[in-house]
Amino acid sequence: MRRFSQRNSLVTLSELNVTPLLDLAFVLLIIFVITTPMLEGSLTMNLPGEAPNANKARPPKAEDIRTVEIDRVGNFRLQKTSMSLAQIEARLVADFRANPNLIIRVRADKDGKLDFAAKIMELCQRHGITQFSFSTELR
Repeated sequence: MRRFSQRNSLVTLSELNVTPLLDLAFVLLIIFVITTPMLEGSLTMNLPGEAPNANKARPPKAEDIRTVEIDRVGNFRLQKTSMSLAQIEARLVADFRANPNLIIRVRADKDGKLDFAAKIMELCQRHGITQFSFSTELR
């Protein structure tokens, strides 16, 4: 005569077959992988080619660049000369009137406030100087 214990029946009932769950997860993953690029698609356009006489971007000349340096406490230097913000503004405006291709290169200490660089950008934009360059350290 065979005996069935309560213990064996509980063990078999507590097991969960995860194979169908894994199959479902893989099917959903495949669906998302296939449909995601379709959702990110853009409009189909015919973009114009380059004009035959288009000016190529030229590297800036050294006389077109003015470097403004800002240390961490907010001291300003223009072309390695310490100046106040008002002096820098007057000098940059005069240089911009003489040379409309003027580019302002801002070198600021990474531990300084962003406010100081924003002041330089704001005063330049107020006078129509819109070409900026920010110096960074390559790693």
